[in-house]
Amino acid sequence: MTVHLGVRHWDHVIPLALGDVGADLVKIDRLDATPDLWHDTGFDGGETSFSRYVRARSSGDERIIALPVFLMRGFRHRCIIVRSDSEAVDASALRGARIGLTGWADSGNVWTRAVLREAGIGVDDADWQVGPLTTNHPVVDRIGNVTVGDNVRHTADGAPLVDLLRAGQLDAVMTPFMPPGFHALGSDLRTLYPDNRQAEADYYRRHGYIPGIHVLALRAEVLRDNPDVAQQVVTAFDAAKRLSRARRDKLVDITPWHNEEIGFATRVVGADWLPYGVSADRVMVRDFQTELVEQRLLTAPVPQADLFPYPVEPLTEEEIAS
Repeated sequence: MTVHLGVRHWDHVIPLALGDVGADLVKIDRLDATPDLWHDTGFDGGETSFSRYVRARSSGDERIIALPVFLMRGFRHRCIIVRSDSEAVDASALRGARIGLTGWADSGNVWTRAVLREAGIGVDDADWQVGPLTTNHPVVDRIGNVTVGDNVRHTADGAPLVDLLRAGQLDAVMTPFMPPGFHALGSDLRTLYPDNRQAEADYYRRHGYIPGIHVLALRAEVLRDNPDVAQQVVTAFDAAKRLSRARRDKLVDITPWHNEEIGFATRVVGADWLPYGVSADRVMVRDFQTELVEQRLLTAPVPQADLFPYPVEPLTEEEIAS
Protein backbone atom coordinates (compact mmCIF):
# COMPACT_ATOMS: atom_id res chain seq x y z
CA MET A 1 0.00 0.00 0.00
CA THR A 2 0.96 3.67 -0.33
CA VAL A 3 0.65 5.86 2.77
CA HIS A 4 -0.29 9.47 1.98
CA LEU A 5 1.22 11.87 4.52
CA GLY A 6 1.08 15.62 5.03
CA VAL A 7 4.13 17.23 6.61
CA ARG A 8 5.79 20.62 6.59
CA HIS A 9 8.87 21.51 4.53
CA TRP A 10 11.46 19.70 6.64
CA ASP A 11 14.80 19.15 4.98
CA HIS A 12 15.04 15.68 6.51
CA VAL A 13 11.92 14.47 4.68
CA ILE A 14 12.89 15.79 1.23
CA PRO A 15 14.35 12.43 0.10
CA LEU A 16 10.95 10.88 0.82
CA ALA A 17 9.09 13.67 -0.96
CA LEU A 18 11.33 13.28 -4.01
CA GLY A 19 11.00 9.50 -4.03
CA ASP A 20 14.71 8.92 -3.43
CA VAL A 21 13.76 6.54 -0.61
CA GLY A 22 10.47 4.88 0.28
CA ALA A 23 8.91 5.53 -3.12
CA ASP A 24 6.90 2.30 -3.00
CA LEU A 25 5.49 3.09 0.47
CA VAL A 26 5.13 6.80 1.17
CA LYS A 27 3.63 9.71 -0.73
CA ILE A 28 4.52 13.04 0.87
CA ASP A 29 2.66 16.32 0.50
CA ARG A 30 4.82 19.14 1.85
CA LEU A 31 2.61 21.76 3.49
CA ASP A 32 3.00 25.31 4.74
CA ALA A 33 1.03 24.52 7.91
CA THR A 34 0.63 21.50 10.15
CA PRO A 35 -2.37 19.43 8.98
CA ASP A 36 -5.34 18.76 11.23
CA LEU A 37 -5.31 14.96 11.16
CA TRP A 38 -8.49 14.72 13.23
CA HIS A 39 -10.56 16.58 10.65
CA ASP A 40 -8.66 16.53 7.35
CA THR A 41 -9.51 13.15 5.85
CA GLY A 42 -7.33 13.73 2.80
CA PHE A 43 -4.30 12.13 4.45
CA ASP A 44 -3.52 8.74 5.96
CA GLY A 45 -1.46 10.60 8.52
CA GLY A 46 1.29 13.15 8.87
CA GLU A 47 2.73 15.71 11.22
CA THR A 48 0.85 16.78 14.33
CA SER A 49 1.30 18.63 17.60
CA PHE A 50 2.59 16.34 20.33
CA SER A 51 0.66 18.29 22.97
CA ARG A 52 -2.59 17.89 21.06
CA TYR A 53 -1.91 14.20 20.51
CA VAL A 54 -1.18 13.46 24.19
CA ARG A 55 -4.25 15.36 25.32
CA ALA A 56 -6.42 13.56 22.75
CA ARG A 57 -5.21 10.16 23.90
CA SER A 58 -5.79 11.18 27.52
CA SER A 59 -9.42 11.98 26.65
CA GLY A 60 -9.90 8.53 25.09
CA ASP A 61 -9.66 9.70 21.46
CA GLU A 62 -7.78 6.90 19.68
CA ARG A 63 -8.43 7.91 16.07
CA ILE A 64 -4.81 8.97 15.56
CA ILE A 65 -1.78 6.89 16.56
CA ALA A 66 1.70 8.38 16.81
CA LEU A 67 4.84 6.69 15.60
CA PRO A 68 8.09 7.43 17.46
CA VAL A 69 9.31 9.94 14.84
CA PHE A 70 9.56 13.52 16.07
CA LEU A 71 9.65 15.58 12.90
CA MET A 72 10.13 18.84 14.76
CA ARG A 73 12.50 19.33 17.66
CA GLY A 74 14.00 22.45 19.07
CA PHE A 75 15.54 24.05 22.09
CA ARG A 76 13.36 26.82 23.50
CA HIS A 77 15.70 29.28 25.20
CA ARG A 78 16.04 31.12 21.88
CA CYS A 79 12.25 31.46 21.69
CA ILE A 80 12.02 34.06 24.48
CA ILE A 81 12.54 37.61 23.22
CA VAL A 82 12.70 40.94 25.03
CA ARG A 83 13.40 44.55 24.15
CA SER A 84 17.06 45.34 23.56
CA ASP A 85 17.07 47.70 26.54
CA SER A 86 15.72 45.04 28.92
CA GLU A 87 17.87 44.18 31.92
CA ALA A 88 16.62 40.56 31.92
CA VAL A 89 19.20 38.00 30.81
CA ASP A 90 17.68 34.68 31.90
CA ALA A 91 14.37 33.08 32.85
CA SER A 92 14.74 33.82 36.56
CA ALA A 93 14.25 37.53 35.78
CA LEU A 94 10.69 36.91 34.53
CA ARG A 95 8.99 36.27 37.88
CA GLY A 96 5.91 38.49 37.93
CA ALA A 97 6.56 39.57 34.35
CA ARG A 98 4.00 40.26 31.64
CA ILE A 99 4.66 37.59 29.04
CA GLY A 100 3.07 37.18 25.63
CA LEU A 101 2.89 33.92 23.74
CA THR A 102 1.36 32.72 20.50
CA GLY A 103 -0.62 29.75 21.83
CA TRP A 104 -1.28 28.44 25.32
CA ALA A 105 -1.41 24.68 24.74
CA ASP A 106 1.11 24.54 21.88
CA SER A 107 3.84 21.95 22.36
CA GLY A 108 6.59 24.50 21.84
CA ASN A 109 5.20 26.92 24.39
CA VAL A 110 4.76 24.09 26.90
CA TRP A 111 8.50 23.45 26.56
CA THR A 112 9.29 27.19 26.76
CA ARG A 113 7.29 27.50 29.97
CA ALA A 114 9.31 24.50 31.17
CA VAL A 115 12.42 26.67 30.87
CA LEU A 116 10.77 29.12 33.25
CA ARG A 117 9.60 26.32 35.55
CA GLU A 118 13.17 25.08 35.79
CA ALA A 119 14.06 28.59 36.97
CA GLY A 120 11.32 28.38 39.63
CA ILE A 121 8.63 30.32 37.77
CA GLY A 122 5.36 28.43 37.38
CA VAL A 123 2.22 29.34 35.47
CA ASP A 124 0.92 31.28 38.48
CA ASP A 125 4.04 33.44 38.70
CA ALA A 126 3.52 35.60 35.61
CA ASP A 127 0.84 37.53 33.76
CA TRP A 128 0.20 35.84 30.41
CA GLN A 129 -1.29 37.33 27.25
CA VAL A 130 -1.98 35.13 24.24
CA GLY A 131 -2.24 36.55 20.74
CA PRO A 132 -0.81 36.88 17.24
CA LEU A 133 2.89 37.66 16.95
CA THR A 134 2.47 40.43 14.34
CA THR A 135 -0.31 42.07 12.33
CA ASN A 136 0.35 39.48 9.60
CA HIS A 137 -0.87 36.65 11.83
CA PRO A 138 -4.57 35.88 12.27
CA VAL A 139 -6.58 36.82 15.33
CA VAL A 140 -7.98 33.45 16.49
CA ASP A 141 -8.66 31.61 19.72
CA ARG A 142 -5.13 30.74 20.86
CA ILE A 143 -6.09 29.44 24.31
CA GLY A 144 -8.45 26.73 23.11
CA ASN A 145 -10.63 24.39 25.07
CA VAL A 146 -8.44 24.29 28.16
CA THR A 147 -8.91 25.68 31.64
CA VAL A 148 -6.65 28.61 32.51
CA GLY A 149 -6.28 30.92 35.48
CA ASP A 150 -7.27 34.56 35.73
CA ASN A 151 -3.68 35.48 34.84
CA VAL A 152 -4.07 34.06 31.31
CA ARG A 153 -6.06 35.96 28.67
CA HIS A 154 -6.09 36.97 25.03
CA THR A 155 -4.52 40.30 24.11
CA ALA A 156 -7.05 43.14 23.99
CA ASP A 157 -8.70 43.27 20.56
CA GLY A 158 -6.15 40.78 19.26
CA ALA A 159 -3.24 43.21 19.62
CA PRO A 160 0.01 41.80 18.19
CA LEU A 161 2.50 40.67 20.80
CA VAL A 162 5.46 42.43 19.19
CA ASP A 163 3.62 45.76 19.25
CA LEU A 164 2.84 45.29 22.94
CA LEU A 165 6.44 44.36 23.67
CA ARG A 166 7.79 47.42 21.89
CA ALA A 167 5.26 49.63 23.66
CA GLY A 168 6.40 48.37 27.05
CA GLN A 169 3.08 46.63 27.76
CA LEU A 170 4.79 43.22 27.77
CA ASP A 171 8.15 42.35 29.29
CA ALA A 172 8.85 39.30 27.11
CA VAL A 173 7.33 37.25 24.29
CA MET A 174 7.58 33.53 23.60
CA THR A 175 7.65 32.78 19.88
CA PRO A 176 9.11 29.98 17.76
CA PHE A 177 9.57 32.35 14.80
CA MET A 178 11.28 35.71 15.01
CA PRO A 179 9.41 38.81 13.78
CA PRO A 180 10.61 40.61 10.63
CA GLY A 181 13.78 42.62 11.21
CA PHE A 182 14.65 40.78 14.41
CA HIS A 183 18.13 39.78 13.20
CA ALA A 184 18.93 43.16 11.62
CA LEU A 185 21.83 45.18 12.95
CA GLY A 186 20.54 47.61 15.55
CA SER A 187 17.27 45.74 16.16
CA ASP A 188 15.26 46.97 19.13
CA LEU A 189 14.57 43.34 20.11
CA ARG A 190 16.86 40.52 21.26
CA THR A 191 16.70 37.05 22.74
CA LEU A 192 16.42 36.87 26.52
CA TYR A 193 19.58 34.78 26.85
CA PRO A 194 22.67 36.59 25.52
CA ASP A 195 24.21 33.21 24.58
CA ASN A 196 21.36 30.90 23.58
CA ARG A 197 23.64 28.21 22.28
CA GLN A 198 25.46 27.84 25.57
CA ALA A 199 22.22 27.90 27.57
CA GLU A 200 20.76 25.23 25.32
CA ALA A 201 23.90 23.10 25.38
CA ASP A 202 23.77 23.24 29.18
CA TYR A 203 20.10 22.21 29.03
CA TYR A 204 21.01 19.20 26.90
CA ARG A 205 23.75 18.17 29.31
CA ARG A 206 21.24 18.31 32.17
CA HIS A 207 18.37 16.53 30.42
CA GLY A 208 19.87 14.49 27.59
CA TYR A 209 17.43 15.44 24.82
CA ILE A 210 16.26 18.15 22.47
CA PRO A 211 12.54 18.80 23.13
CA GLY A 212 10.15 17.08 20.72
CA ILE A 213 7.39 19.32 19.40
CA HIS A 214 5.68 17.66 16.41
CA VAL A 215 5.31 13.92 15.94
CA LEU A 216 4.45 11.70 12.99
CA ALA A 217 1.08 9.97 13.28
CA LEU A 218 -1.20 7.69 11.24
CA ARG A 219 -4.91 7.05 11.27
CA ALA A 220 -5.80 4.12 13.49
CA GLU A 221 -7.50 2.23 10.66
CA VAL A 222 -4.33 2.34 8.54
CA LEU A 223 -2.35 0.56 11.24
CA ARG A 224 -5.19 -1.75 12.18
CA ASP A 225 -5.43 -3.05 8.62
CA ASN A 226 -1.66 -2.98 7.95
CA PRO A 227 0.28 -3.26 11.22
CA ASP A 228 3.60 -3.81 9.43
CA VAL A 229 3.34 -0.29 8.05
CA ALA A 230 4.49 1.12 11.41
CA GLN A 231 7.96 -0.38 11.06
CA GLN A 232 8.11 0.34 7.34
CA VAL A 233 7.29 4.02 7.76
CA VAL A 234 9.80 4.52 10.59
CA THR A 235 12.47 2.79 8.51
CA ALA A 236 11.68 5.01 5.51
CA PHE A 237 11.84 8.23 7.57
CA ASP A 238 15.11 7.12 9.14
CA ALA A 239 16.60 6.44 5.71
CA ALA A 240 15.46 9.86 4.50
CA LYS A 241 16.99 11.58 7.51
CA ARG A 242 20.35 9.88 6.99
CA LEU A 243 20.38 10.70 3.28
CA SER A 244 19.45 14.32 3.95
CA ARG A 245 22.26 14.65 6.48
CA ALA A 246 24.81 13.10 4.11
CA ARG A 247 23.82 15.49 1.33
CA ARG A 248 23.97 18.57 3.54
CA ASP A 249 27.37 17.62 4.94
CA LYS A 250 28.68 17.31 1.39
CA LEU A 251 27.01 20.30 -0.26
CA VAL A 252 27.35 22.73 2.69
CA ASP A 253 24.81 25.23 1.34
CA ILE A 254 22.86 26.14 4.48
CA THR A 255 25.45 28.38 6.12
CA PRO A 256 29.10 29.19 5.35
CA TRP A 257 29.90 27.93 8.86
CA HIS A 258 28.19 24.58 8.35
CA ASN A 259 31.20 22.46 9.31
CA GLU A 260 31.79 24.45 12.48
CA GLU A 261 28.12 24.25 13.47
CA ILE A 262 27.99 20.51 12.82
CA GLY A 263 31.16 20.11 14.87
CA PHE A 264 29.68 21.98 17.84
CA ALA A 265 26.38 20.12 17.66
CA THR A 266 28.13 16.77 17.44
CA ARG A 267 30.27 17.53 20.48
CA VAL A 268 27.14 18.40 22.50
CA VAL A 269 24.42 16.02 21.29
CA GLY A 270 26.22 13.42 19.17
CA ALA A 271 25.93 12.61 15.49
CA ASP A 272 22.12 12.27 15.41
CA TRP A 273 20.11 15.05 16.99
CA LEU A 274 16.84 13.67 15.56
CA PRO A 275 16.76 10.21 17.12
CA TYR A 276 13.77 8.05 16.18
CA GLY A 277 12.31 5.16 18.16
CA VAL A 278 10.56 4.75 21.50
CA SER A 279 13.70 4.00 23.50
CA ALA A 280 15.51 7.16 22.34
CA ASP A 281 12.69 9.41 23.52
CA ARG A 282 11.37 7.71 26.64
CA VAL A 283 12.79 10.31 29.04
CA MET A 284 11.77 13.25 26.86
CA VAL A 285 8.18 11.96 26.57
CA ARG A 286 8.03 11.43 30.32
CA ASP A 287 9.26 14.96 31.02
CA PHE A 288 6.86 16.48 28.51
CA GLN A 289 3.92 14.84 30.21
CA THR A 290 5.21 16.08 33.56
CA GLU A 291 5.11 19.58 32.12
CA LEU A 292 1.59 19.12 30.79
CA VAL A 293 0.46 18.06 34.27
CA GLU A 294 2.31 20.84 36.09
CA GLN A 295 0.94 23.40 33.63
CA ARG A 296 -2.61 22.03 34.13
CA LEU A 297 -3.06 20.85 30.56
CA LEU A 298 -3.26 17.19 31.61
CA THR A 299 -4.65 15.59 34.75
CA ALA A 300 -2.27 12.63 34.75
CA PRO A 301 0.38 11.17 32.41
CA VAL A 302 -0.74 8.78 29.72
CA PRO A 303 1.15 5.44 29.83
CA GLN A 304 3.77 5.53 27.12
CA ALA A 305 2.53 2.21 25.78
CA ASP A 306 -0.79 3.94 25.09
CA LEU A 307 0.91 6.86 23.37
CA PHE A 308 2.98 4.57 21.15
CA PRO A 309 1.03 1.31 20.71
CA TYR A 310 3.51 0.37 17.96
CA PRO A 311 6.85 0.73 19.80
CA VAL A 312 9.04 0.32 16.73
CA GLU A 313 12.72 1.20 16.51
CA PRO A 314 14.78 2.19 13.48
CA LEU A 315 16.46 -0.79 11.86
CA THR A 316 20.22 -1.14 12.07
CA GLU A 317 22.26 -1.18 8.86
CA GLU A 318 22.75 -4.91 9.36
CA GLU A 319 18.99 -5.46 9.69
CA ILE A 320 18.33 -3.39 6.57
CA ALA A 321 20.94 -5.32 4.61
CA SER A 322 19.40 -8.64 5.61
